[in-house]
Amino acid sequence: MTYLVTGATGSIGRRVVRELAGRGVALRALTRDPGRARGLPEGVEVVAGDLAEPEGLAGALAGVERLVLFPYPDTAAEVVARAKAAGVRRIVVLSSAAVTSGYDTTFHLPVERAVEASGLEWTFVRPGEFAGNKLELWGPSVRGERVVRDLDPDAPGSPVHPQDVADAIVTALVQDGHAGRAYTFNGAGRLSVRQQVAILSRLLGEEVRPLAVTPQELREHYLAQGGFAAAAADFLVGDVDYDGNGTEGGEPVETDWDEVLVPETAEIVTGRPARTFEEWAREHLEAFRTGAPTPSDGTG
Repeated sequence: MTYLVTGATGSIGRRVVRELAGRGVALRALTRDPGRARGLPEGVEVVAGDLAEPEGLAGALAGVERLVLFPYPDTAAEVVARAKAAGVRRIVVLSSAAVTSGYDTTFHLPVERAVEASGLEWTFVRPGEFAGNKLELWGPSVRGERVVRDLDPDAPGSPVHPQDVADAIVTALVQDGHAGRAYTFNGAGRLSVRQQVAILSRLLGEEVRPLAVTPQELREHYLAQGGFAAAAADFLVGDVDYDGNGTEGGEPVETDWDEVLVPETAEIVTGRPARTFEEWAREHLEAFRTGAPTPSDGTG
């Protein structure tokens, strides 16, 4: 049985590849840039390919029975059709908890629908807030100013460790009993931004301050920062008005945190307790100090 992991050199994909390789399965890793595949385990077949160009995926899909599908909505239906025609029987989608609130209707949801409509075995892994995003969003200001900007530092959060996401994907891919299930989960426990910053500050041994800002200020900060922060700026602050309240139809609404921050963790899939935010922060201290890449998150 051959497995194919798309997005194999990303922060989640790299971890999925490593876990599957450790199980000794026949494994193929798809990446747009094979040069980024250095550091993947020996024995993994690296193939060049792009989900944006489904017509070029025939070689990557040949002989594959189980597929990890990175979300790319524009061509999802065609990619899934080609996968089915090639003999794929099971697809696990890296999705997002945002689809459950109706907030994400154009990115992850179309991928889910295309897979569900295929008639293949499917599982949707829907993590909430990615802990890893904090390196992109907070890293520059932590290093340069010892500050973390946020709309409401006291609002609760529940960052998910990327390894828990990877473990959930691998479990659903390898084990039976997960077909037709969509798993929505958060990280271990609730922590406000202020509490997360306090943990980071303690681990760094230096004071890092949370700073409340307006949506305009946060958007401008992210845009000036560039990279992921700039690309996601509108997404990150676009669901709030200029008083920092959620908006719906132009009217402020209160966020129902009990609905957003579901109590489930990746344990509902893996059977193992979720990793904590402190564990993740400890693993990435050098990146917060110097900006050095973290190999396990796909940068080495």
